[in-house]
Amino acid sequence: MTDQLTRRQLLERAAVGGAAITFPGILAACGGGGTKAAGGTTSVEHKLAKTLHFSNWTYYIDTKGQTNPTLDAFQKKTGVHVDYREDINDNASFFGKLQGQLSRGQSTGRDIIVLTDNDRYLSLMIRKGWAEKLDKSAIPNMKNLVDVQKHPSFDENRDYSLPWQSGMTGIAYNDKLSDPVLSVDELLESPKLKGKVTCLNSMGDALCMVMLANGDDPTKVTDKSFKAAFDRIKKVVDSKQIRAFTGNDYTPILARGDLSAAMSWSGDIAQLGNKHIHWNVPKDGGALWTDNMLIPKGGDVYTASVYMNYVYDPKVQALMEAGDPKRKIVGIYYIPPVKGAKEEALKLDPTVAKNQLIFPSQQTLEKVHLFDNKALNNEKYLTQWQNLISA
Repeated sequence: MTDQLTRRQLLERAAVGGAAITFPGILAACGGGGTKAAGGTTSVEHKLAKTLHFSNWTYYIDTKGQTNPTLDAFQKKTGVHVDYREDINDNASFFGKLQGQLSRGQSTGRDIIVLTDNDRYLSLMIRKGWAEKLDKSAIPNMKNLVDVQKHPSFDENRDYSLPWQSGMTGIAYNDKLSDPVLSVDELLESPKLKGKVTCLNSMGDALCMVMLANGDDPTKVTDKSFKAAFDRIKKVVDSKQIRAFTGNDYTPILARGDLSAAMSWSGDIAQLGNKHIHWNVPKDGGALWTDNMLIPKGGDVYTASVYMNYVYDPKVQALMEAGDPKRKIVGIYYIPPVKGAKEEALKLDPTVAKNQLIFPSQQTLEKVHLFDNKALNNEKYLTQWQNLISA
């Protein structure tokens, strides 16, 4: 989509050029030799691949003009070229690209992919045996994983996945085109917004927010609460209140002023840096989610694990998150899963400490909720939702 490709031009803080950066001592697991077993003998030899194939969501890595500083540093440190593709717009469509190959036992040509825990596809990949186990011996920095992320229901001991970033789902609005939009009720019912808003196509995001607005608990979905939220969204679709269901592609439309408001992911708006676009957790609450790195079957486990170790160094994570204004590096601006990242980020840009979209306070986190994982895998619910967003 052409609009997506030009979104970075909207980031006024980005600049072209720059020297490569290095972070000494952050790749303890890197190297081309073998690993030592307990008895002192060499176990299976580990060799880094020439290329790491990495598929991620759009605009989800630090940037400096047209470069990615942390990727450049990894390549310089290890000699591994990173084939980095921004080819994920939403979980469902991306999974559809891989499903055929995985079901036939074929490699996807990717070593790392990133999927979200409030959609069904992450847990489905693991349940079907379509994900490789991590090489934890190559990820000593896994000790820096924040406690709350250590034992998710879909991967109890983090054998197959590690968090990339977390985020919140709320409402974004353009103050040049709309009064503040602070509730789901306003988003879905205000006549002033008719045809000028979008809804996320992820069932976990959209229904979580609508259930909260309805006074229902999205962490324990029932047939009754699902029907109430689903019917409400269908009603505003039929009335043309909602212009479209979107994945990541709502952002450039909102940025150029073609939308008044949108159901929105927190880090997108922080990254835009547009003074006229504001983001908030709706008054009844929003959604919390985490995007996770996964190695699809056939991927290079060792090289992927070495890269995961790299990004779990707090210094690397801090640069990814906060960027560095002095070097004109723009960060991701989502919620990091790595202990020590905030302290390192403060050294790069002290203003990040005040940004609730990057380092939310406990008060903010109490307003956001994880969507019921059982509901994400309910075939009846999924069929109804897919029929609605595909109509």
